[in-house]
Amino acid sequence: MKTKKGKRVIPGFGLSMGITLSFLSLLVLIPFASIVFSASSLGFQGFIETVTSKRVLAGYKVSFLCALIATLFNSVFGVILSWVLVRYEFPYKRVADGLIELPFALPTAVAGISLTALYSDQGWLGRFFSKAGIKITYTQIGIIVAMIFITIPFVVRAIQPVLEKIDGQYEEAASMLGAKRSTIFLKVILPEILPALLTGSGLAFARALGEYGSVVFIAGNTPFKTEIAPLLIMSKLQQYDYSGATAIALVMLIVSFIILLIINAIQMFSSKFTRE
Repeated sequence: MKTKKGKRVIPGFGLSMGITLSFLSLLVLIPFASIVFSASSLGFQGFIETVTSKRVLAGYKVSFLCALIATLFNSVFGVILSWVLVRYEFPYKRVADGLIELPFALPTAVAGISLTALYSDQGWLGRFFSKAGIKITYTQIGIIVAMIFITIPFVVRAIQPVLEKIDGQYEEAASMLGAKRSTIFLKVILPEILPALLTGSGLAFARALGEYGSVVFIAGNTPFKTEIAPLLIMSKLQQYDYSGATAIALVMLIVSFIILLIINAIQMFSSKFTRE
């Protein structure tokens, strides 16, 4: 952070770095350390027994599986939504673009109640699925629907700025050379938006994995079927089993970090490949 003459580029760098590290410690490092410390009070044997019980493992499976499916869904339709909002002009486009932010502004409990009422067997949309023999509320499908609703803005808002900056001349050149639309997307557009897509998908997965308010109402919370891991943590806390709650949270934290590190590694590799 110094020039050749030894002068700092950023005035007050030491002070600003100290403040940054202090806030990082207070908001991130210390809470994470407290989770590890609290979970360690169980001992190794107690920790393993807590996080590998059948009910907890079922909760992990429901949370990770539903979060993964919701993320994959948003990865596809998030690109489509971003493409439409960037490349096409239509009436009330600004309104549609603003509605993408609705899951951010809406309280998660309100979202959960609204989705439950909408997709119940007697709801506006649920009645049509019910006639077809598809039950959404109180099933894993309902959990996925809630996760999709909550996390779609992460993907759309990550891809939109990249699409806006892509020069249309590259697409025109590819088209003049005889490339098909599918080839243009796969060879020209996708490599440009891939790092943003991975970033948005990673954030969406992390949010879906820890989502509680919007999921708990539509899930039904049936043990071994629709019980998510965050609900198990809340149940432990209500029983004053703080060590058990932090043990479950620690496993989710570790797995989430591993997945995010993998996504970031893929993102760095794809960015390097694109530049070359």
